Amino acid sequence: MGGRRTVIEQLPPAGRTDPVQRQRILRLRGHSVAWVPPLLLLIGITLADANTSGEFRIISWIVLVPGIAAAICGVWGTGAFAVLSLLTYFAVDTSWPHQYQTGLPDFILVAVGGILATLACAVRVRGEQRMLHMKDVAETTRRTLLRPLAQGWGGLDHAAVYLAADSEARVGGDFYDIQPGLYGTRVLLGDVQGKGLSAVEAAAALLGTFRESAYHEPRLRTVSDRLETRMLRHVHYCASLGYDDDDRFATAILVGFPRSEWRGPTRRDGTSPPGPEAAVPPVSPGTVEVINFGHEPPLVISHGGVRSLPPGDGLPLGLSELTYHPPPLITVPLAPGETLLLVTDGVTEARDSADVFYPLRDSVARAAAEDPDIADPQRLVQFVRDATLRHCGGRLADDTTIFAVRRRLPPPGEVQAPS
Repeated sequence: MGGRRTVIEQLPPAGRTDPVQRQRILRLRGHSVAWVPPLLLLIGITLADANTSGEFRIISWIVLVPGIAAAICGVWGTGAFAVLSLLTYFAVDTSWPHQYQTGLPDFILVAVGGILATLACAVRVRGEQRMLHMKDVAETTRRTLLRPLAQGWGGLDHAAVYLAADSEARVGGDFYDIQPGLYGTRVLLGDVQGKGLSAVEAAAALLGTFRESAYHEPRLRTVSDRLETRMLRHVHYCASLGYDDDDRFATAILVGFPRSEWRGPTRRDGTSPPGPEAAVPPVSPGTVEVINFGHEPPLVISHGGVRSLPPGDGLPLGLSELTYHPPPLITVPLAPGETLLLVTDGVTEARDSADVFYPLRDSVARAAAEDPDIADPQRLVQFVRDATLRHCGGRLADDTTIFAVRRRLPPPGEVQAPS
């Protein structure tokens, strides 16, 4: 099966809709129907006025029509309803006997109301356009941070879901990536402490370092050291600019998938050069290397059930100056068809109405017992996403990333060559 495309979802606060959602509601078969409500109101007021007595005239209520149009229509549409309302008022009012006509004062009221409604609509449209532009900027920033991954990238099946809890910022400190390199494929998932653009800057710094070091460095330990150094440098840089980032850190999981056939760098004559790279021992292709920077340990899902990797007792990235104790590198078996599930704390700290955390492992274990194919990365992240949202009632307290990877399975009928 091929790799999967990342799904990024936005969860707006309850009771609120953005301009894009509102415009979708006011469209039918691809055509806008925003003009229908103000037109129905115009017709309703006209018919009601025609069926009332002369002592109770309501035609002046037609001033509401451009006001309603200003909230849902464009500037030209609102202006059109302002003119139509004025003409309708004049036609209806002059059709009554002179003693029952509302006259010039209400005519001026409808005219001024139409002008103000058109101006208000122009302000509203300009604000929506600005907000949509900022949304596009945020989406571009997030796509740069969480770049699209090709199918089978790095020899891995993969699937990811990012749930943004903050509808205003739309970006956060969750990050992940897959980087194939000279010595295998490396995977990184992490969560920068805090939210907003400062967290995005830290995540971008870590991802840039990961993408370079994971490609070139033969040892996963060296990659982890470079990540720690980069986080410290970023914190010092922000402090020198006066930012309040002295306590910035990031939890993360670093995973190395060794190549099925490991070879060090060679000269043109086929011999290996001296140096530390040539001394790196090969790692069994049936295992993965894991370094945990204070993050929730990954789960391994297979047809036989679910198991947790050993918890990481290392400090998060950026805290080595307090006491330098590098997290241990552990090597764990990962059989063909087994999937690594990595999540951020938006999943494990999702609470229900009784303030109970979402039981991730137990939930996935039950699903694995009922559905042997749950280890498929796409099905797995969809299940965890749906189960998390059900548990918390759709009210996420933090940005949430669900990321699943496994070695790419050969196509049906193809026999995998032995390592």
